[in-house]
Amino acid sequence: MFNSCKLFHGFLQRSTTLVHQLRNKNYLNRPRLRNPFWFVRKERTVHNEFLTTENSSFVNAVLHSKFGFPAIIKGVLSYDQVNQSVLERHALTNDQWKLGLKRTGVIAKKIGQYPLWKKDGTKIRTTLLQIYDNHVVKYIPPEEFADLRKQNLSKPYGCLLIGAQSRDPSVFTKEYCGLFKDSGVLPKQHLCRFIISPEARLLPGTPLNVTHFRVGDYVDVRGKTVDRGFQGVIKRHGFKGMPASHGVTKTHRRPGNIGAGGSKARVWPGTKMPGHMGNRWRNLRGLKIWRINTKYNVMWVQGSNIPGDTNGLVYVYDSILPTRKHVQAPAFPTHFESENDMDIGDIWNEDIHCFKKSSITFEET
Repeated sequence: MFNSCKLFHGFLQRSTTLVHQLRNKNYLNRPRLRNPFWFVRKERTVHNEFLTTENSSFVNAVLHSKFGFPAIIKGVLSYDQVNQSVLERHALTNDQWKLGLKRTGVIAKKIGQYPLWKKDGTKIRTTLLQIYDNHVVKYIPPEEFADLRKQNLSKPYGCLLIGAQSRDPSVFTKEYCGLFKDSGVLPKQHLCRFIISPEARLLPGTPLNVTHFRVGDYVDVRGKTVDRGFQGVIKRHGFKGMPASHGVTKTHRRPGNIGAGGSKARVWPGTKMPGHMGNRWRNLRGLKIWRINTKYNVMWVQGSNIPGDTNGLVYVYDSILPTRKHVQAPAFPTHFESENDMDIGDIWNEDIHCFKKSSITFEET
């Protein structure tokens, strides 16, 4: 009887250790090998049409007269051609904002890093993100969006399709250009879907600028890490490696024993071993916006570890952290700019030292 109880107790101990042997679930974050159900082939084979310079300029003039110029730099690239009728048809105001409503995000380009200094001399490392020619392409209501994702309507969220970086329609397929038929904008190089509340819907063709956020707000940034290819355990996981002398042969950068002997006799899922490094989606939560430039649609975001290469794309949206959510009403559903907003320039946080202003003054006595 004693032996049976001891065996049962040992079995319970082994079963509990088996539960704790499971490691991180990075294998669940691998890139999908199959295209999603809404995938549409984008690129097509482009042949040389032998157009002259005059013909190319004429085609570009016709496209710009119909769809307008890309809204990248205000005041420089014909910002007045934005369809004002689209902005006037929005009936929502900031008074309808309340806690729990989800706004749309934007597609930004990571253009570099830049240091800022507080007024007390503290240095802050920031990353510059440029809102690159964002427009609303399509709005999917909650009923249709729930049918697409095959889920119930317990949380009636809609979907907003945002596009960035306008391009010539001749480089895209006919099916891909059909996505922009009712939006009134040129086909976009990049698309992203944002889950929003029905109260935060936007009409197709609405431009999104950096004033969608405010200085002092906290945002979440989602991007794909730099693709490093197949790497060893030292570079991938930061292993120390074997000694460089004292009889060590050909195992200087090897991982060593992975502990797969005994009763296990297999490799546990999540074991740190050589493999593909990078090219994974990563989210950074609660990053503060310290500075905004309204002319070039650039914002200075806290931190220098935003995933991705320089000139890579990231997705920026309101933070979901409980202590970093909006307390006061933001620009809801977005900020609709006017001609007076183009002369604002830089907006600094009150704690940041602005080098354009004098810090030391001398008075003659």
